Amino acid sequence: MREDKQTTSPKTWVDQKWFWPAVYAIIAIIMIAFIVLYNVLVTPEESDTLQPVSQEPETIIETNAVEETMKFPFDELQLNNVKILQDFYDVTADAETRENALLVFNQTYSASNGVSIAINSEPFQVLAALSGTVTEVKLDAFTGNKVTIEHENGYTTQYTSVGDIVVQEGDNVVQGEPIGMTVENEWNPTAGIHLHFEVLKDGQYINPRTLLAF
Repeated sequence: MREDKQTTSPKTWVDQKWFWPAVYAIIAIIMIAFIVLYNVLVTPEESDTLQPVSQEPETIIETNAVEETMKFPFDELQLNNVKILQDFYDVTADAETRENALLVFNQTYSASNGVSIAINSEPFQVLAALSGTVTEVKLDAFTGNKVTIEHENGYTTQYTSVGDIVVQEGDNVVQGEPIGMTVENEWNPTAGIHLHFEVLKDGQYINPRTLLAF
């Protein structure tokens, strides 16, 4: 009886148990090497292009703030009844206007630094022409009580011949807020009941008519 001989082919590397683990390990080493090389060559170049982030706070611009426009120092509904008794003395004005801007007391002339306002020769309520802070309340029955208010942008308004004053120094007033009532004074008796209204810009008197359409 013939005995069959069994032949076996020799094993290749692929058939070895260590082959595939070795392949995976080599692939992993290559990937790690590639990542390290990429970080070394590429990352410094990218970092050079990065700009530092500013830590300064953003400037916030208030867009809803509206600058006030000067208003009349009286109820605007009375505008048609207003009479200008004395004008602001302007050397460039015509002769009649300059003459009307001279105040006379004891045969002494002085130039008006504002406008003297009357409404039907009756008392009327004096209103703040702009929002601001009351810096002076001067009581003087002879020349007329005076209230001074300072405003933003270098403006100052002065209200003379005022009685029943309802504000005091240091008060913050809003535009249109009552200050007092018009009265007479001894220094300008011919004007009767009136308001002498003055406006200053950076400490210099200016004609209120340049800001208000009397």
